[in-house]
Amino acid sequence: MSSMSTYAILGCGSVGHTVAEELDTAGKDVVILDQDEGRVEALRDQDLDARRADIADDAIVDLVGDRDVILVMSSDDDANKAAVQNIKAEGREQFVIVRASDPVTADELTSIGVDVIINPSAVIADSALRALETGELEYRAVELGNVIESGATLAIVVSKSPDPDSIAAATALKAIAEASGVEAQIIYEGDIGHEENRAFVNLLDIALSPAEEVELDAFDNLALVEYAMSGEYGLDREPDIVIDTRDPEMEFEPTFVDVRASISSASTMLTKYVQEFDLSLTEEVATSLLYGIRAETLDFKRDTTAADLRAAAYLYPFADHDTLEQVESPSLSPETLEVLADAIRNRDVQGAHLVTNAGFVRDREAISQAAQQLLNLEGITTTAVFAIADETIHLSARSKDLRINIGDVLIDAFGDMGDVVGHATDATVEIPLGIFTGLSGSNDSREVLMNLVEEAVRSRVFEAMGLEGSTDGTNSS
Repeated sequence: MSSMSTYAILGCGSVGHTVAEELDTAGKDVVILDQDEGRVEALRDQDLDARRADIADDAIVDLVGDRDVILVMSSDDDANKAAVQNIKAEGREQFVIVRASDPVTADELTSIGVDVIINPSAVIADSALRALETGELEYRAVELGNVIESGATLAIVVSKSPDPDSIAAATALKAIAEASGVEAQIIYEGDIGHEENRAFVNLLDIALSPAEEVELDAFDNLALVEYAMSGEYGLDREPDIVIDTRDPEMEFEPTFVDVRASISSASTMLTKYVQEFDLSLTEEVATSLLYGIRAETLDFKRDTTAADLRAAAYLYPFADHDTLEQVESPSLSPETLEVLADAIRNRDVQGAHLVTNAGFVRDREAISQAAQQLLNLEGITTTAVFAIADETIHLSARSKDLRINIGDVLIDAFGDMGDVVGHATDATVEIPLGIFTGLSGSNDSREVLMNLVEEAVRSRVFEAMGLEGSTDGTNSS
């Protein structure tokens, strides 16, 4: 088939008529076949090429043999099925679209080899839901705008040790606020970890302020963006705005709340608001949001929704793709390479799950980088890398196993002794050395300390995963 330039519509009820009019308006070559003589005459009166024929008759194949695209639009499922069987029996290279009224018929048509199946009821329902979503978004945008404009300044707090999705979403919210004449500042707790995250912030020149350097009470309004993954709420004032893909643990009610568990990415949510506010997108904001969506969905391989794809398609023309490529390919620091080498050497593998010790480190962020890199090992779906720095055990875990919520795994393993932050695929925990602290002075005691920590951490992680933990420090790979 060289091109899809000629069309045949078999059965021209209300659905077929609508399709015929759209194709004719677009200047397409369309022939319409229907057994209702009165309907055919009415179509001819509209200057449409309509002919009388029974679409269930096997003679139909000769009438549509020269057509590239065949749309079988009758409301009679049996007639549609017969038409498709006759057409497919000819073995011609034609693209066939068929109307089906129920899932059983759709399955039967699929088995025959139909290319696309349309269920009008499902299409109408989808259209209604989209209209409802659009109306709800318009209403929410007005509410959000009212809260933002109720003050002259806005503090935007992102998740603890923020990931690209929360940072990008906050960048968009800041742009919305500034378009309304409101001064906004993005604030974070913890650290900007992972070389890729730091490259993201630096290359796009995103201004972030550490929480310890900011007085939240100095702002008229406070917004939380994708803050729920930080765990228990710990700020010293109540928020006015909450935008999240998870329900935050709070005992108060902000003025504006938009929590959507059905959407994977906060960047997708903010892209919708950017569109609703008719904001003139800068290259920096568009690039941030596109990267936020891609990072949160693992480049559309994990928990991707239609909303994520639509948002990405909208952002794509405005984004700086050269910068995106630089963000996604950051250079590894020498210490990160050393940590990764230690992590590989000390790995303990149980099935597809890897737990490893990176020793004593100076750069804590190298631990999360190692956890991410180790996911690339063949057969590995879950990683947990731990190391000691600043009198604390730092553990970073990653998972691409849909059956595992790595955040819950770390809570089960260390929730009673450490601060767990993260979600299903990416989580960290910090555990005070406690009774081991006094051993960290000499080289001998450092080795004893690491052996004790290694035995405890490995066994707890594997046990929380439902596996029998290896405690002898040997590799089972």
